[in-house]
This record gives sequence, C-alpha cells and structure tokens, in this order.
Amino acid sequence: MPALVYVGLGSNSGDSEGILRAACAGLAEFLRGLRVSSAWRSAPRYVLDQPDFLNAVASGECALEPPELLRRCNALEAALGRDRARERVKGPRTLDLDILLYGSELVDLPDLKVPHPGMTERAFVLRPLLELDPDLADPRSGRPFAVFLPSVETQGIYPAGLAALY
Repeated sequence: MPALVYVGLGSNSGDSEGILRAACAGLAEFLRGLRVSSAWRSAPRYVLDQPDFLNAVASGECALEPPELLRRCNALEAALGRDRARERVKGPRTLDLDILLYGSELVDLPDLKVPHPGMTERAFVLRPLLELDPDLADPRSGRPFAVFLPSVETQGIYPAGLAALY
C-alpha cells in the first residue's frame, strides 16, 4: 500500500534553481501526485563558510519500500551532480534529498532514519513542510510539527520569490 512521503530538497552549489526543478521532475517519477512547497532561501548551518541554500519540500504517494526510495533519491542526487566522495561533510552540495517522513512509519536502518532525526530543529525543513500540510504531526511523538516552529524562528530563512518549482 502506498505511503504519503515527504522529501526535503536543498542545493547551494551550481544552478540551484535548475537543479531543484530537475529534482522535482525526477521525484515525480516515483512519487505520485507530487506536490512541492515554494522555494526558501536559508543560511547554512553547521559549516558557515558556504553560500545560502535553496530549499523546498516535496510530497507524494510512494509504493517503494523505504530502502528503495533512499536508493532512488541517492541516484537522483548523483545524476544531478552530487559526488559524496568529493564533498565536505555538511558543506556545499548540488543536491541534497532527505526522506523526512514515510507515512506514519518509523524507520531505523543503518543508513536511513525516519522521521528524519534533525527535522524539528531546522526552519528550512519545517517552513516548507508546514506549507504543504499545516496540521502534520510527528509520527514518533504525535506532536504537531507547528509546535517546533517557535524554537527555530531565529534561523535565517526567507521566501526565495521564485515561480513554482514543479
């Protein structure tokens, strides 16, 4: 049975707008009824000496099991120029796709944790996620994601003012 999946998208290297548009088209191949938030610009976290990110969240129905979804997301990243072997951890990247939610499932695999462990601490995830579904709740705690927003308000994030990515 398909699950409603949410995927975070980010880019701060190369033609970020074009890369996110191409990523959305690629996600539409395996996420049915794809919806995409507006684009947001956000200041880098963790490694600060890099350009701002362009971020969004996409959602759609997915029939793939979580490990296969991760494999497809990683392949899409690579197809759009990401080379994990050459990039600095938390540094600039052409494309980062994070599986945020997989229905109400809790996934705990060595290379995949869902819900994404850091999502409630990141404005660049919460703002676009809540744009798609303001009533969405964390499947682990049952708490609405909106309750986490005040704690991330000071993070640098603002609407990118772009036409729809998809």
